[in-house]
Amino acid sequence: MADRGDASQRLDHAAARHLAGSYALSRSELQRLVTGGRVLVNNVPATRPAQRLLMGDVVQVDVPMPPAPQSPSAEPLPLSIVFEDAQLLVVAKPAGMVAHPSHKHRSGTLVNALLWHAAQVRGDDWQPRLAQRLDKDTSGLLLVAKSAAVQTALQSNRIRFVKEYLAVVWGRPVPTRGAITHRLGRDPLDRRRVVALASGADAETRYRVLDRTRGAARGLSLVSCGLMTGRTHQLRVHLATEGWPIVGDPAYGQPPRRRLLDVAVDRAARGFGRQALHAWRLEFTHPESGRRLRFEAPVPADMADLMAVADLGRGLPVSPGLPRV
Repeated sequence: MADRGDASQRLDHAAARHLAGSYALSRSELQRLVTGGRVLVNNVPATRPAQRLLMGDVVQVDVPMPPAPQSPSAEPLPLSIVFEDAQLLVVAKPAGMVAHPSHKHRSGTLVNALLWHAAQVRGDDWQPRLAQRLDKDTSGLLLVAKSAAVQTALQSNRIRFVKEYLAVVWGRPVPTRGAITHRLGRDPLDRRRVVALASGADAETRYRVLDRTRGAARGLSLVSCGLMTGRTHQLRVHLATEGWPIVGDPAYGQPPRRRLLDVAVDRAARGFGRQALHAWRLEFTHPESGRRLRFEAPVPADMADLMAVADLGRGLPVSPGLPRV
């Protein structure tokens, strides 16, 4: 039933707010339900997502059942393994590859590639379990457990992680190092997005500026970010909220209206095809041996090209072996 907060609100906005705790439906999905006749207002099919509600209106949403999950299949996909032993792997994921299968991405994922690797190398006696997640268009290091027990151990408080990312951002962060602690939660109007919310979960990102563009190219910075917590889209939202959005980020990284005076640098940054974010360094204690392990994934070719045009990060290792998929 529409309450006082729903009065005069759009139908799709109000429905998204009420369903947020039970169903992760986006506004576009709700709009399709409305136009498909699956939303009733006072027992009458609604016809417009923008229909305004009155206090006391009864809204019914026929939410379709999600398809039954299917087990991912093994696929012979390229896989860049940085480290492997009997308990875990560290892999370098290229930008453009989804980490875990979903109803929208059932094949071509990192897990599909890992299943193939398991069958070829280990006789199919282990199942990959991602101990971390990376967005589709974020490249870099990702930790994989070979059993539920190892995954649980990696996620316990006794394992101290260092996770360092490289990002090319718009703007000039001031101060040049510090901590960002905005609490984060799902956008009430679009469950696919994360926003800074006073009622959100604790989140902390530590950053330091490694380099800045100069002269006519002034307006970009190369930033190293350390994750102290692991919230969804944390780095992307934290940097954007501070006014330093990541170059190429389709959701949070809108470039400034004012263009850089250096046309080539401005064109390269505005035309970059994904968020310029790379999981650069990973350090953790092995859950079985207790040994401290440290890994580094060189900057992939597309991001290295952007940095070269902008004259950022000279001296950082570059890898042509992590192409965009």
